[in-house]
Amino acid sequence: MYEELGLYIDGEFIRGGGRREQDVLNPATDEVLGKLPHASTEDLDRALAAAQRAFETWRKTSPLERSAILRKVGTLTRERAEAIGRNITLDQGKPLAEAIGEVTTCAEHADWHAEECRRIYGRVIPPRLDGVRQLVVREPIGVCAAFTPWNFPFNQAIRKIVAALGAGCTIIVKGPEDAPSAVVALARLFHDAGLPAGCLNVVWGVPHEVSEYLIHSPIVRKISFTGSVPVGKQLAALAGSLMKRCTMELGGHSPVIVCDDADLERSAKMVAALKFRNAGQVCVSPSRIYVGKPAYERFVETFVAAAEKIKVGDGTDPATRMGPLAHARRVTSMGEFVGDASERGATVLTGGARIGERGNFFAPTVLAEVPDDAMVMTSEPFGPVIPVTRFDSLEEALARANRLPYGLASYAFTTSLRNAHLISNGLEAGMVNINHFGMALAETPFGGIKDSGYGSEGGTETFDGYLNTKFITQMA
Repeated sequence: MYEELGLYIDGEFIRGGGRREQDVLNPATDEVLGKLPHASTEDLDRALAAAQRAFETWRKTSPLERSAILRKVGTLTRERAEAIGRNITLDQGKPLAEAIGEVTTCAEHADWHAEECRRIYGRVIPPRLDGVRQLVVREPIGVCAAFTPWNFPFNQAIRKIVAALGAGCTIIVKGPEDAPSAVVALARLFHDAGLPAGCLNVVWGVPHEVSEYLIHSPIVRKISFTGSVPVGKQLAALAGSLMKRCTMELGGHSPVIVCDDADLERSAKMVAALKFRNAGQVCVSPSRIYVGKPAYERFVETFVAAAEKIKVGDGTDPATRMGPLAHARRVTSMGEFVGDASERGATVLTGGARIGERGNFFAPTVLAEVPDDAMVMTSEPFGPVIPVTRFDSLEEALARANRLPYGLASYAFTTSLRNAHLISNGLEAGMVNINHFGMALAETPFGGIKDSGYGSEGGTETFDGYLNTKFITQMA
């Protein structure tokens, strides 16, 4: 059974009542899965009031109590992963194994925050005068508003929720209307784990209307957004005009540098596996590959062969390794990327076209001899299309990798310690992966620089955006 969709406000699941609804579609079959209710202004006001009321109590709870609830959520997540994952496949499209894996892995975020929230410490500063006591304490910032995307609907939402709740904040989440089942499932997990009413609220609606209403509310003190650069800049500007704290995890255009001395077969297969995961709809997906000239032909041969072996189909089919794009508009966009590159002299080595007439399927696509001014080299494709080009020197590769305003993830392959050192220092990105993919773990920070945003989720940095620092000085 597909998830019963609804709002979650003040500990109550809400649906019907004459609210506006929208169809939720299966991107593999175009069938209607369910009806998603939109929050009215009254619903948003109720969620804001509930979050504010709950904050006055939740902020004073023991870290041990918060920890126990988060740990229970981790346990329930593992128990329900298969059912939640199946619904993610239905409304988002990714293969079932990927969807279940997303949910299961996210149990670690609940576990890790359950432990780390018990270690939000202040400090004592030695005074200059006898009789003075100087303290630094960390206090929860207040009610938070989070806006989460459709590509990893469970992962992106739970990261924000556990950080906010672990810090002692309360939170209102507006998830992705196109793939809502995971966020509703999250509300059930926290509800069943015993989270007090009002600490977590889930609302739906027209994205810009809901985000502007919540950000304008004086109740909301912190905004966390994961999504596109243009929308992120608009929300950050609005929040900045109101002096509200933000965490922004925005788009990227992740470069891959493959040096001549790299293990070419291993690197080609690894990059292909990561690139076409979730049909390339991953903010940290490799999206432009620079290969040293002597290694170019061999790398491309192996990379194309790996791409051509990928079985594309409905995510519920166990044989599927890449599902559909989440939206029909993404299929059109992929065609535009390929068409622009072809017009500029690029060669389509494999793929390059839609698959079938039903569903949003596009073939894994590899482009060669792509000039740096092609759209696919300057704008994030966010789909199963990737260009491969050559470089003469490592200095050239770094300059071309850093030429864009993005700075989220980056990758490099080399067996040289010198090259690894130069690359790790030289790449302008919030995350650098050398010879493997090691991001997005609960204990490591996740975030970008430049147009890719600011602030980190995960790692010990995860609570920084949800806490105020207060200095207390007292003389006896």
